[in-house]
Amino acid sequence: MSVLGSLTRRVGHHRWFSAGARLLVPADRAVGRLTRGRVVALGLLPSLVITTTGRRSGKPRSNPLLYVPDGDAYVVIGSNWGQAHQPSWALNLLAAPSAEVDIKGRRIPVRADPADGAERDRLWQLLVTEWPAYQTYVQRSGGRDIRIFRLVPAARPPAAPQPPNDPTDDEHRG
Repeated sequence: MSVLGSLTRRVGHHRWFSAGARLLVPADRAVGRLTRGRVVALGLLPSLVITTTGRRSGKPRSNPLLYVPDGDAYVVIGSNWGQAHQPSWALNLLAAPSAEVDIKGRRIPVRADPADGAERDRLWQLLVTEWPAYQTYVQRSGGRDIRIFRLVPAARPPAAPQPPNDPTDDEHRG
């Protein structure tokens, strides 16, 4: 881990950090879009850009998020920097669990599975190992249920079969 990444983890618990980072999200979103997901969170932490479908607008909505890998899936948390309300992207996933993530320049369709019970506890441990400030965000959120999602790569639909060449087709006649 870089020195700057280590420093970021140490100061992530402070309110001033959360407030400042929230202000940088639009810039982070733009950098992620311009670099096609190759640079998110200044490259300091494992990050992705998730594109959900707006639950009211029906329009694509993109947000940079920290993630942790879990097998072939990606784990994200709706901490919203410890604010008392759910982040919109998490509510969007609850309404429509199909999404896309951009990770290091790769666009991957995913299905969001909300975690609960023992699975949530296991994923929580992965998340706080990567970003210890999540513990502080839970306290700050006022008891709100902070959602954890496991983003599972979705199977791509098979390509439409190509019809065989028909020798009687005008296009193929000599």
